[in-house]
Amino acid sequence: MSAGEILRLNAVDVVRNGRAILSGVELAVHAGEHWALIGPNGAGKSTILSLCGAVQHPTRGTVAVLGHRLGRVDIRTLRESIGHVDPRHAVRSALTARDVVLTGATGTSERMLRWEPDAALIARADELLERLGLGALADAAWPTMSQGERGRTLIARALLADPPLLLLDEPSTGLDVAAREQLLDTVDGLHRAEPELASILVTHHLEELPETTTHAVLVSGGRILAAGPAQEVLTTELVSGCFASPIRITHEDGRWRARADRPRRPKDAGGAGTEAVASSAPRR
Repeated sequence: MSAGEILRLNAVDVVRNGRAILSGVELAVHAGEHWALIGPNGAGKSTILSLCGAVQHPTRGTVAVLGHRLGRVDIRTLRESIGHVDPRHAVRSALTARDVVLTGATGTSERMLRWEPDAALIARADELLERLGLGALADAAWPTMSQGERGRTLIARALLADPPLLLLDEPSTGLDVAAREQLLDTVDGLHRAEPELASILVTHHLEELPETTTHAVLVSGGRILAAGPAQEVLTTELVSGCFASPIRITHEDGRWRARADRPRRPKDAGGAGTEAVASSAPRR
C-alpha cells in the first residue's frame, strides 16, 4: 500500500455457490477521502463494504485494510481499528446510549458479562455523545430514543476506538427528512473535525450524501462502472448508465439531487397542452 493509503481492493472476485457476486473490483481509498458507494439493489455494494470491513475474504484477488492483507492478519484485531455504522444494529435490552457506545470497545451488541469499562473509556464515550449532540441523552434507554438519535449514537459507538476508517451502511435508513439532515450535518462536522479520517458511505439515494463527500464509486452487476472524484463520477450520463434508467443529476450548494429525466410532453393539437418544465441547472 502507498503512503496515506487506507484501503485497497485489487482484482477482487467474490463467488458464492458458483455465482459471481463481484468481478474484477479495483478500489483505493486514502486518508482524508470520503467515498460514496452507489448502485442499484443487488449491485454488490454490501459485499464490497464487507470486504472493506474485514468481515469476509475475497474468492480471488487481494484486499489490504490499514496496511494488512486479509488472509495474513487476525481479522478480529483488525476490525477493532475499523468503525462500522449499521442502522440495523440490534440492541435487544434497554441499554442506555452510553452503554451502546461502550459496546464499541468489545464489538458486541450487548454489554459483556463481567466486563467493566475503565474511567477513561467512559469519559471517551461521554465526550463522543456530547460532540454528536447527545450529551443530555447519555442515560436515555435505547427503546425510548428516536431513530435519528440512535443513528448518531451508533456513529459515536463506531468512533470509540478512534478508527482511521469509518464505514457507514445506509445510515439514513428509516429517518425522516429532519433527522436525515441532522445526521448528515453530524457526518459533515465529523469529517471537518478529523481531516485524516477516511470514510465509505453506502446509499441508494444521492440526496443522502454529505456535502463533504470527495469521491464516488458506481457499482452495477458486481462490477465497478466508475470511480474517482465525486464531481466526475456523479454525472447524469454515468448515474443513468449505472441504474439503467435516465436520471438527471444536479449539484447545488454542496448537495446532489437525482430526478427521472423524462422527455418533454408535446402540446396537443389545440395548443392547450403543457410541457414538462426542464431544470435550469446544467446537465453533466
